[in-house]
Amino acid sequence: MWFDLDGLPVCFPYDAIYPEQHEYMGELKRALDARGHALLEMPTGTGKTAALISLITSYALANPSRPLRLFYCTRTVHEMEKTLAELRLLFSHLPPADACRLLALGLSSRKNLCVHPQVSASGAVDTGCRRLTASWVCEKAAYDRESATPLCDYFETFDAAARKGDLALYIQPGVYTLADLRSLGRERRICPYFLARHMVKHANVVVYSYQYLLDPRVASIVSSEMQKDCVVVFDEVHNIDNVCIEALSVSIRKQTIQGAKGNLRHISQQIDRFKATDASRLNAEYRRLVDGLAQRGNLPISDAWLANLALPDDILKEAVPGNIRKAEHFLTVLWRLVRNLDERVDTENVVNERPVSFATSIYSLAGIETTTLRFLYDRLQSLLLTLEITDTDEFMHIQKICDFATLIGTYKRGFSIIIEPYDDRMPDIRDPVIQLSCHDASLAIQPVFNRFQTVVITSGTLSPIDLYPRLLNFNPVISRSFTMSLTRDCICPMVLTRGSDQLPVSTKFDMRSDPGVVRNYGRLLLEMASAVPDGIVCFFVSYSYMDGIVSSWNDMGILQEIMQHKLVFIETPDVVETTLALDNYRKACDCGRGAVFFSVARGKVVEGIDFNRHYGRLVIMFGVPFQYTLSKILRARLEYLRETSQIQEGDFLTFDALRQAAQCVGRVIRSKADYGMMIFADKRYSRHDKRSKLPGWIRSHLHDAHLNLSTDMALHTAREFLRRMAQPYDKAGSSGQTEENLQDKARDAMEM
Repeated sequence: MWFDLDGLPVCFPYDAIYPEQHEYMGELKRALDARGHALLEMPTGTGKTAALISLITSYALANPSRPLRLFYCTRTVHEMEKTLAELRLLFSHLPPADACRLLALGLSSRKNLCVHPQVSASGAVDTGCRRLTASWVCEKAAYDRESATPLCDYFETFDAAARKGDLALYIQPGVYTLADLRSLGRERRICPYFLARHMVKHANVVVYSYQYLLDPRVASIVSSEMQKDCVVVFDEVHNIDNVCIEALSVSIRKQTIQGAKGNLRHISQQIDRFKATDASRLNAEYRRLVDGLAQRGNLPISDAWLANLALPDDILKEAVPGNIRKAEHFLTVLWRLVRNLDERVDTENVVNERPVSFATSIYSLAGIETTTLRFLYDRLQSLLLTLEITDTDEFMHIQKICDFATLIGTYKRGFSIIIEPYDDRMPDIRDPVIQLSCHDASLAIQPVFNRFQTVVITSGTLSPIDLYPRLLNFNPVISRSFTMSLTRDCICPMVLTRGSDQLPVSTKFDMRSDPGVVRNYGRLLLEMASAVPDGIVCFFVSYSYMDGIVSSWNDMGILQEIMQHKLVFIETPDVVETTLALDNYRKACDCGRGAVFFSVARGKVVEGIDFNRHYGRLVIMFGVPFQYTLSKILRARLEYLRETSQIQEGDFLTFDALRQAAQCVGRVIRSKADYGMMIFADKRYSRHDKRSKLPGWIRSHLHDAHLNLSTDMALHTAREFLRRMAQPYDKAGSSGQTEENLQDKARDAMEM
């Protein structure tokens, strides 16, 4: 359908549009007109992706003098594929003249795009790819084809086409999913990974991971050519501040230091070998560094890693310090740094330092200046390339230490270096670690806000929405939370505060292990398993709590009773095991047997796995998923937020816990034709200060009668809800507004 939105002709790939989608597009258009950033909370299952890509694509087509390119950032490959599927549907509804000049593609890692038969089947795709595509491998093959390492035929095709400027002949306008790129690669005998990397600068829409923009080590390689007129979208970003912090945090353990020592010995052997056989390469690298040129291109070496960071101009203009230009001197500096860290990690006391004081101590004890620390990461990458090392994963330990050093040498605020000799959760176990912890999420994302004219932060769980601008340090021109329009109450949230015996339930530290609480949680699940059809998903506050409570249920015999009604599957930290458990869970739901899936807040399942339709008729959130408050890293971050952003400790902890809880229960409803129940099983959810931080689309269905339930009352409410959902309803009423409705409204507005 086509409709007019404040003078903008919009192509929408469905026959009807929800009111909230129309409002969402209107706010998004205002942000584009203002060339500013937007913060938008859109209820789950309301077609946020379709609305977003339709509006931005239509805006670009209607303003050819102001070209816009869309970079759509997602968390998982699964979400990437769903976005590309929506793009394909949209492109099929565009006029042929418009569709034939648009290119949209997904970009992922070598592992997801490699089509080389042997490399793609190996366990180390990155290393296998580099062994067949590295520049020195190609150079050797050019003059000695018989004795050289066999090259990748797919990469050779790409390389030849790139030299001729013919890559556009291999990929026509349209939408290319990862599967499409792999099929294209096999059919045309060209590498889809390098082809996609090259076409990023020509595509109108690119869909890829957050890390391609937020991690400066990746962004400097993949996203460095993006222009200011790009529109960047971060979707499903309820945890974006944590993603930013993780991108700039490093942990160094004793094993890391031992591995780094082995790496340095290996590098030393390689340097000696090159001195004896090909000293010219080392000399050429030295000359490049003297001239201020990085191995990877014509940028100063500091720019290559730091080009996307908000740094003073004087830092970006610095040349590589003379004491690390020669490989031997650089290696000596690394040995001094590793030995210094080895001595520091052996402390018996907890240490908490700021980057400046830590860098000062490195200078006093190891003689390494802060300026030198700043360049260690990129200097190492240059040396690994010069030494023709393809298996860079083997050198992950020394790379991590150089990454640590570069961050310390770069930032003076927003970080803490915490040295802990013992595991903070198990103080009897010695596990020394040096943790460089970032506390300021804006350090990773601020360059994105500064660089691009419009950045859209959007998700179904952003409440309270006013906290994100403070956490990310930006000023959105549009900040809005939308509600969900429904023709029936297909969402049933409940707050359960006590069991059938009227004893309160909670995961508060002084209550969580109480046998009465554990028993009441088990009886709640048992009663629901006997009454609710199909799938039930349970979320626990942590892996350790889930393990403990499931073990207790087994001892009490509750688990065996639950399994008489439904099969039980459990998420584990192992990705393969969890994937297998999910597949079997779905099979049990498909065959009518029904199943229960035990998962964890902040786990893998909650980040991108949908339990729509019969896969999730009920979600139970056991407890409030607060972070481990004795964590020294968390305490340091809370102190930083209090000092710099005036965000109080309790406010942040509650905000973080409630957004995690909302993300968990939001898995159950994925469209307006779906239905499901949500049980918040903890007495603390009945308090207004907790409940008010849930998204508006959940609060609007959380009636007063559902705020203080016992297990018996919750069971009665669930049965009544399921009975209502079994009745026929007007599905046409939930399909939204048609093109004719929108035209009539537009005419009425003009007449008024």
